[in-house]
Amino acid sequence: MGPFPVVSLMVGSVVLSMAPDDNFLIDSSNATGTNVTGTLIDTESRDAQRVLIASTLTFLVGILQVIFGVLQIGFIVRYLADPLVGGFTTAAAFQVFVSQLKIVLNVSTKNYNGVLSIIYTLIETFEKIGTTNIADLIAGLLTIVICMVVKEINDRFKHKIPIPIPIEVIVTIVATGISYAADFEKKYNAGIVKSIPRGFLPPEPPDVSLFSQMIAASFSIAIVAYAIAVSVGKVYATKYDYAIDGNQEFIAFGISNVFSGAFSCFVATTALSRTAVQESTGGKTQVAGIISAGIVLIAIVALGKLLEPLQKSVLAAVVIANLKGMFMQVFDVPRLWRQNKVDAVIWVFTCVASIILGLDLGLLAGLLFGLLTVVLRVQFPSWGGFGNIPGTDIYKKVKDYKNVIEPEGVKILKFSSPIFYANIDGLKSSLKSTVGFDAVKVYNKRLKALRKIQKLIKKGKLKATKNGIISEPGVNNEAFETDEEPEDNHDLQVPTKEVEIQVDWNSELPVKVNIPKVPIHSLILDFGAVTFLDIVAVRSIKTIIREFERIDVRVYFASYQDNLISQLERSAFFDDTVRKDIFFLTVHDAVLYIRNQMTYSENQDPIFEKISLMQESKQPIEFTETNQPDDELDVQEEAMRRLAS
Repeated sequence: MGPFPVVSLMVGSVVLSMAPDDNFLIDSSNATGTNVTGTLIDTESRDAQRVLIASTLTFLVGILQVIFGVLQIGFIVRYLADPLVGGFTTAAAFQVFVSQLKIVLNVSTKNYNGVLSIIYTLIETFEKIGTTNIADLIAGLLTIVICMVVKEINDRFKHKIPIPIPIEVIVTIVATGISYAADFEKKYNAGIVKSIPRGFLPPEPPDVSLFSQMIAASFSIAIVAYAIAVSVGKVYATKYDYAIDGNQEFIAFGISNVFSGAFSCFVATTALSRTAVQESTGGKTQVAGIISAGIVLIAIVALGKLLEPLQKSVLAAVVIANLKGMFMQVFDVPRLWRQNKVDAVIWVFTCVASIILGLDLGLLAGLLFGLLTVVLRVQFPSWGGFGNIPGTDIYKKVKDYKNVIEPEGVKILKFSSPIFYANIDGLKSSLKSTVGFDAVKVYNKRLKALRKIQKLIKKGKLKATKNGIISEPGVNNEAFETDEEPEDNHDLQVPTKEVEIQVDWNSELPVKVNIPKVPIHSLILDFGAVTFLDIVAVRSIKTIIREFERIDVRVYFASYQDNLISQLERSAFFDDTVRKDIFFLTVHDAVLYIRNQMTYSENQDPIFEKISLMQESKQPIEFTETNQPDDELDVQEEAMRRLAS
């Protein structure tokens, strides 16, 4: 636990906006002990006010985090997927590396914040690389090499070495002694730690009057600090196989910040560098944290003076050496690409966005991008026609298995996603691809055929009987129908006398009308992967049922979730036409039911279609061609519903 670069920058921006230098300008004539004319900055008052603002902000952030934990807001940790966490923590490691690199080189740069801040810092660092302090650079490089070599030894021989070699402590002590003995600061102008304040500031209550000015910033800091802590924590949770309780983390950080806010402390979150150092040295439990805190306490109270000669580049090099584990996550990308390309893209996008936009905006961008991929995968889910494995009640996708057989006259479609307004068009498209025709177009084509038949019957070129439609001998067929839209038929005259005829739409009609074949009599929708339906989906599915039943194709549902029936009932899905008897527990149950129905139908008299053949009356019948079905079928649609296959 400790400060984190992003959180530090966010806190710093709040402090600077609420306590700028302009608020502490004083006239130099009123300043004692100075000969400078003009205005000066009252640094003592400024720093005291800024410390008060920072501690008050820490206290408010702690309160918000405790409230979030009590309200169980920790569920947001579920949206931090492993690829997102991997990309984010790698970008965070890169930011820490850049911030420590300028210390190793002893190069001073501006404090950049916001978009491209890491890039600007890196560019300025290399622009000023000519001013690098050689003593600091050599000390830093030696520290990196020694730490990485010893860590590799610890890792390879961890079964033989009872206790990992604490190389960081050893390097720190040795480097401090060398720097003090050789007097690097005076001889080589090396950057050293210098003065370390001793003891603690007395507790001071927060300034409640400032809450209204920092509440918005406190909210964002509380969320970002929590997200960073959980992201880093999930990396080690995965490595050491334990779970993270998001609400517990919220409450823990909240209490810590509330308590530390009273002692003029900074907003605490996961300190990436300290976490990496502790993990690499073998610390795995809270005991390691207690020991680490104890050492810090001793250093603050008593040992601070001894560490003053230590070179800053050595500390920076220790941090860089311990970032190796974070940078090694880059090698996860090829593995992710082989396993799941979407997860690999999320990893790369989050990492790049966090480097370019900054860690706060990058984390938000990665989170939104991850949610977008979920939406797209739900909007364009997998689907396919299924067939039966002979001799079993198992059904598999036809494209993936060679030996599966589709039941005769039956198509089975499985749509692997919840169905809602965004993907209902995908369901309709997959239906057309599975059955091989468009139910609406088939219906409209049959209407065209009936119009032609009526015209030819009226002209005497065709006769309608119970056995079908018969052409007059010696009469040429002039009824060829193109795929163009039909002409207006307002003057169409049709007889009123009803004659029963049989129409086989899959055979060659005497009028030679181009009608798509319908090779099926039943359609089964496998809803095993459908977890919910919205109102748009319910209405669309009901429309689909009517579209198919108008061309004599029955629609059935199988493997549905229990909650779907209740949802359909609330949405007024069932009526006299759509009943619950079309729902089956399994696909095989539906197939067996269809087979029994077809066997029963074959033993009955043929189904005849009734067509009005108006031979004397001039009362017209209108055949309306529609692109979308009406809620109620008219008389002509009712006459089309049951056509012999």
